[in-house]
Amino acid sequence: MIDIKSRLQQIREKIRDALERSGSKESVRIVAVSKMKPVSVIQEAISCGIYDIGENRVQEAIPKIEQLGRGKIIWHLVGHLQSNKAKKTVQYFDIIQSIDSLKIAKKVSEYSKELNKRLPVLVEVNISGESTKFGIDPEEVIDFIYKISELDGIVVKGLMTIGPLTDNKRKIRQAFRLMYKIYNNVKESKIPKTEIDTLSMGMSDDFEIAVEEGSNMVRIGRALFGERN
Repeated sequence: MIDIKSRLQQIREKIRDALERSGSKESVRIVAVSKMKPVSVIQEAISCGIYDIGENRVQEAIPKIEQLGRGKIIWHLVGHLQSNKAKKTVQYFDIIQSIDSLKIAKKVSEYSKELNKRLPVLVEVNISGESTKFGIDPEEVIDFIYKISELDGIVVKGLMTIGPLTDNKRKIRQAFRLMYKIYNNVKESKIPKTEIDTLSMGMSDDFEIAVEEGSNMVRIGRALFGERN
């Protein structure tokens, strides 16, 4: 059986060490990604003080959200959002980390307004340029945020990215460094109606590098919960 408490302690220590190495005074939020994990495992994470829970698939997440509830737990959609799932996503999730097109942003805003909500979202950026990944091109991020910031049903809180698919730590670091630069450019642009404070960057294999390079939110699945069933 996976010892979530001790794994979480190790992750927190690694984050603390990475912050020390970088000289950063940031605090880093851990989003526990519970894809393909049962409710009992999520409950254990919650008992260890984790209240940010990430899910990749809307349909898989709904029964978990219905069982565990909202309020105390903040539910993050971290996987790609299809437009036909937008309505359910707005109903059930507290934040969407994967806004990657104007079409999706408009749908989410429309359903959000119907529920008298202004849903927090992150814009997904394809920092690696890999064709298999979703996300906005780095050069288009600021223009894209200007466009979607006019939508009344959402509020842009920051950026999300997935690191390059490589074992080359130098390439991963370069990508994350560029991402942090883009994040700062977005913050400094002071785009109206946005509340930029979140850079979601780093997963089980690369979160230490991400934190060293300025991430303030990491999405951890395997390192916390073990391999997927």
